[in-house]
Amino acid sequence: MLVAFRRTVTALREKQILHKLAVAISIAVIATACYVLVHILRGIDTEEVLDAMRQIEPKSVALAGLFVAAGYFTLTFYDWFAVRAIGRDNVPYRVNALAAFTSYSVGHNVGASVFTGGAVRYRIYSAYGLDAIDVAKICFLAGLTFWLGNAAVLGLGVAYHPEAASSIDQLPPWLNRALAVAILAGLVFYVIWVSAKPRFVGRGSWTVQLPGGRLTLLQIAIGIVDLGFCALAMYVLVPDEPNLGFVVVAVIFVSATLLGFASHSPGGLGVFDAAMLVGLWQMDKEELLAGMLLFRLLYYYAPFILSVLVLAGRELLLGARLKRVGGLAEALDPKPVREDPSPG
Repeated sequence: MLVAFRRTVTALREKQILHKLAVAISIAVIATACYVLVHILRGIDTEEVLDAMRQIEPKSVALAGLFVAAGYFTLTFYDWFAVRAIGRDNVPYRVNALAAFTSYSVGHNVGASVFTGGAVRYRIYSAYGLDAIDVAKICFLAGLTFWLGNAAVLGLGVAYHPEAASSIDQLPPWLNRALAVAILAGLVFYVIWVSAKPRFVGRGSWTVQLPGGRLTLLQIAIGIVDLGFCALAMYVLVPDEPNLGFVVVAVIFVSATLLGFASHSPGGLGVFDAAMLVGLWQMDKEELLAGMLLFRLLYYYAPFILSVLVLAGRELLLGARLKRVGGLAEALDPKPVREDPSPG
């Protein structure tokens, strides 16, 4: 069965059917989100949204900022885990942290995170002898950690409270619970599958060994903690009334995040917002929009600005160091002065 599945995926990839399907899905998701936003935001008073932002308590904003910082700290372990999974233990954690923070914050805001985040990672890791294939493997394993964590959070949350997902996908709760159980069963099967013997994906030098059972559980735990902190940041910024509970907000948040990734729009802009507005329809729209705008400021824009400053500062330091080393080399080994061969 697995062999047949692999052959089918390979055939679809060779004919670029999967790529065309992904583009079609992205366009469909963005178009649907635009339609929903136009319908929901009709009649929204901008002044009321700004006033709602001013009324959010500073301690709530500070707490949300703390959760965002904790989420980005957890993100650093995506790269730490991936780098060690490909056998490059010579890269210190501080470099993993720099690569993870900057690549994710840039990728979140610019979009096409596979390429933009990969380019940032390559610029940082190449200084430690990693080539493009190593960086591609790191991106794959870090992405795998993210999706395993998403699947776990979404599966557990929807299985516990299927009505939360129903507000977005409009499916009956029993079907959402069945889908959640299927996701969790798939996770269990995957853990057992990678535990049975070493598993590999890719071909030739692009081959990646999948982490075993215990390491996969660690991947899932890292993903769950990361998403948990992000969901907590969103939870403290949404309106207090009606109090839907953390699980409901977390399920809708993760669902909206996944839709945003599926659209490939920068930061899920428009798609994430539409899903949140639809999922949390019980809340006051102006107050909900105020919380979502503050979340974007804390989770997307502030880290992006910080990342650009850090990367720019790093490039300036590297340039100055190279210039200093070049000047020192020239001083130690000066070029001989050419004598004038002409007589007199």
